[in-house]
Amino acid sequence: MGKWQDGEGTLQVGAQRVALEVAASYRARTRGLLGRAGITGAMLLTPAASVHTFRMRFAIDVAYLDRNLRVLDIVTMPPNRLSRPRLRSRHVLEAEAGAMAAWGLRPGSTVNVDVPGRLTPG
Repeated sequence: MGKWQDGEGTLQVGAQRVALEVAASYRARTRGLLGRAGITGAMLLTPAASVHTFRMRFAIDVAYLDRNLRVLDIVTMPPNRLSRPRLRSRHVLEAEAGAMAAWGLRPGSTVNVDVPGRLTPG
């Protein structure tokens, strides 16, 4: 089992394949999507159980994932908000508002992450 590292990969939701950025270091998780005008694809924050949108320029969809990359909950957060921590959440997936619905992502779904050097979820 490989350790999560900052980098790029692919997120698969059903038949959809989406570009993915992984933020695993403290510095990358803290920076997240701050200062960007948008995102193509998604960002995975790991480990994470909550997020904030302070100083962000756009609304985001936030999916809370368990250790097996199963979606526990999805919320849409406008800028300048703080989410409450989700029990059992080990990872947080972020995308532009509306993207997750377009992908067909919903609570109970499991996502697949293909990141070089990362062999298994958890």
